[in-house]
Amino acid sequence: MQIFGLLGNPIGHSLSPVMHQAAYSHLLMDAKYIAMEPEVSDLEEIITEAPQNGISGLNVTIPFKQDVLPHVQPNKLAKRIGAVNTIDFSGKKPIGYNTDVAGARRSFEHHDVSLSGKNSVVLGAGGAGRALAFMLSDEGSDVSIVNRTESKARSLSESVPNSTGYGLSSLPELLPEADIIVNTTSVGMKTDISLIPETFLHSDLVVMDAVYRPLQTRLLREAKDSGALTIDGAWMLLYQGVEAFEIWTGKKAPVSVMNKAVRSQL
Repeated sequence: MQIFGLLGNPIGHSLSPVMHQAAYSHLLMDAKYIAMEPEVSDLEEIITEAPQNGISGLNVTIPFKQDVLPHVQPNKLAKRIGAVNTIDFSGKKPIGYNTDVAGARRSFEHHDVSLSGKNSVVLGAGGAGRALAFMLSDEGSDVSIVNRTESKARSLSESVPNSTGYGLSSLPELLPEADIIVNTTSVGMKTDISLIPETFLHSDLVVMDAVYRPLQTRLLREAKDSGALTIDGAWMLLYQGVEAFEIWTGKKAPVSVMNKAVRSQL
C-alpha cells in the first residue's frame, strides 16, 4: 500500500484527505492519505524517516510551507518562491514542489480570467501569498502585496517582479485601481469578517479567496452582491491537489471526482 499525507497544524479543517482518498478509490489504487499535526521541531525527523515509514508523498500546509525548506531539495519553482507544499519521496532525496502556483493559475483559467495587464492586490505574504504573488507577476499582472506586517510584504516584493509591498493602511488607495483581489490570509475562516471594505467592491472586479471553509466567506458574499466574479477557495485546493496527485503517482488525476468529494463536504 502507498501512503501519502498532510503536514499542518492545525489541520482539522482540511479536506485534502477526503479529496485524495476519493481519487484513490476511483482509480482502485491501494493507497491511503493520512493527516499529521506535528510541531515544527518534528519536521526534520518526519521528512527524513518518511521513506522507511512507507510514505511516498506529503502535502504541507499552514504554518510549515517555509519551515520544510531546509529538509528537502526544492525544485526551481519552489526555491524561487521560498515555499513548499508538496514533497515527493520517489527519488534519492525528498524533492519539494509548490503546487499552489498551478492551483491558483488553473483556478483563474477555469473561470476564464485573463491575468495579463491587470492590477492585482494580494492579501497576505505567507506561503499561499508568496505563490499567488509570483504566479500573478509571471502571468503579467502588476502586484500589490498587502500584509499586516508591512516589512514582510516589502521583503517579499523585493523577490517578485512588478510588485510592491504595503501595510493594511494602504488598502484605501490601492483598491480603486485593482482589477483582481486575492485573499490568502486566514481572515474569514473562523470569524465572519473581511479585510476589504464593501464600498470598494464592484462589478468589474475578480475576487478570489483561498479560504474554503466556509466556502462563501464574507468577502466572497459581498463581492458577489456587488456583481464581481468570485472564485472560492475550493478551486485552488482542488487544482493544487490535482498537481500533487500527478507528481506522486504519474497518473492522470480524476479531477471531477476530486472536486465532487471536496464540495460534498462544504
